[in-house]
Amino acid sequence: MIEVSQLSKRFGAVTAVDGLSFAVRPGHVTGFLGPNGAGKTTTMRLILGLDVPTSGTALVGGRRYRQIVRPLREVGALLDATAVHAGRTARDHLLSLARSNGIGPRRVTEMLRLTGLDAVAGKRAGGFSLGMKQRLGIAAALLGDPPVLMFDEPVNGLDPEGVHWIRDLFKALAAEGRTVFVSSHLMSEMALTADRLVIIGRGRLIADTTVARLTEAGGDVLVRSPQAAGLRGLLTGRGATVMEVPNDGGLSVRGMDAPGIGELAARHGIALHELTPRRSSLEEAYLNITGDSVQYRAEPAGTGARRDSSAKAGEGAR
Repeated sequence: MIEVSQLSKRFGAVTAVDGLSFAVRPGHVTGFLGPNGAGKTTTMRLILGLDVPTSGTALVGGRRYRQIVRPLREVGALLDATAVHAGRTARDHLLSLARSNGIGPRRVTEMLRLTGLDAVAGKRAGGFSLGMKQRLGIAAALLGDPPVLMFDEPVNGLDPEGVHWIRDLFKALAAEGRTVFVSSHLMSEMALTADRLVIIGRGRLIADTTVARLTEAGGDVLVRSPQAAGLRGLLTGRGATVMEVPNDGGLSVRGMDAPGIGELAARHGIALHELTPRRSSLEEAYLNITGDSVQYRAEPAGTGARRDSSAKAGEGAR
């Protein structure tokens, strides 16, 4: 597995990773999430020995990456799909990697076929689209049939078929008992692909949990009752947060689960017409716990346009 312990990395006055600790275990697709600038790519580079940590350790299978003799057989990684020699063909790119790690040419042919690049294997990578380069990078990551796989934004540039394919691929690899670690900003994809999540912000760990637990914790309970006012008072008295559902008549309750609400209502003779636990979406849960860690916060949509309009109106008046 991947083990990160008290990992820190400073670039001058900037701390990109700050005392980070987590483990990525086999048999799961683990999503690696965080706002822009959170330190995700830096963390992956530290795991792969591309950067040297200021302090702490990053191990793969109990060893530092630099200690692995034939790394493609142990760890497959795709951090930058464009990091490929533009003058090489897809086949030659994979062959050069294979030879450096004692991998035969038959495996190259298999990976070209798996990633759908066999028809363009003789074409130079410089003419590839981003999606094709992503496929080539995935082929390279899988070349040594490694037990550990790491991907940074792997669906960038892929068409819908490619996104569906890679989603199924990651699940199949995890089902084989491999460790699959995927960084992404696409919450919709992580909701469909990941089992576990490691979430960081400003270089620090925010959450190490499952998708199910995170979305459940960020959810609420929808309650309908003909005695809503009385029930609301009882719930707030127990420390729950209760809000009316706009244009609905129901109550959104946080801080108490459905069984607790039902038992409280029964003790006080309050009839319930609906009692429905609701999970939040992964995007909602993610935004809720990372709100304080966002470094690059844009203005609400339309704000700039309104200011521009006001400025032009003022100029016209002058």
